[in-house]
Amino acid sequence: MTPVTAEAGEPLRVVVADDHPLVRRGLRGLLTGAGGFAVVAEAEDADGAVAACRAHRPDVAVLDLRMPGGGVAAAQEVVRAVPGTAVLVLTMHRDPVLLRAALAAGARGYLLKDAPAEEVLRAVSAVAAGQLIFDPGVAGFVVSASATAPAPEALLPELTPRQVQVLRLAAGGASNAAVAARLGLSLKTVQNHVSDLVAALGVQDRSEAVALARQRGVRGPSR
Repeated sequence: MTPVTAEAGEPLRVVVADDHPLVRRGLRGLLTGAGGFAVVAEAEDADGAVAACRAHRPDVAVLDLRMPGGGVAAAQEVVRAVPGTAVLVLTMHRDPVLLRAALAAGARGYLLKDAPAEEVLRAVSAVAAGQLIFDPGVAGFVVSASATAPAPEALLPELTPRQVQVLRLAAGGASNAAVAARLGLSLKTVQNHVSDLVAALGVQDRSEAVALARQRGVRGPSR
C-alpha cells in the first residue's frame, strides 16, 4: 500500500507506546520498513507516551491499553494536550467496555494485535487522515458503543457538572448570552464558568474548549 503522508514527501511521524519492548521493536521495524512512516519516539508507559507526544507532536500515537498508567488515560491526555495527534489503540483485548472507554477518550482507531501487518499500516494512515477505523474483531461492538454513548460528564472529567452544562450548550452553537438565558444565569456568571473551564481543560480560549469537547464526542442538547 501507499501510506497517506502528512505533507507531500514527508513521512507520517509516529509515537509507539507499549510496555513490551518486543512489541515496540516490531512496530518500529514494520513502520520504518514500509516507507512513508517515521517512528520519532517510543514509550513504555502512559506518562512516557504523553511526554513523547508533547515533545514530538506526532501525526499518530499508537497506544497499548494495558501499559502502566493506562492507555485510556494516555489517549485522553494526548487528545487534550496535542489535539493534532491522532490516537490509534493497538491491543489484545476484544472488550466492549475498553472500546467504549477508548472512544470516549478520543481514540480514532481500535486495532487488535493479531491484525495483519498491512492492516496496521493502513490503520495508522487512516487515523492520520482523520478517519475512524476498527478491527473486524470488535466491529460488532462499535454499534453497541454508539448506542450507549457515555454521558457528557464522563467525556469531560476535568469539569464540574455546571461547567459541563455550559460547554455542552456552547458545543451546540449557543453564545454566552444564549447559555445564560437557557440556564437562568447572569452573563457574567457564564463568562466566569467559561474562563474556569478553559483553564481546567488546558486550552487557550472558548473556541478551543468547544473544539475539544466536540472531538471527545460531546454534542449540544437537542432543542
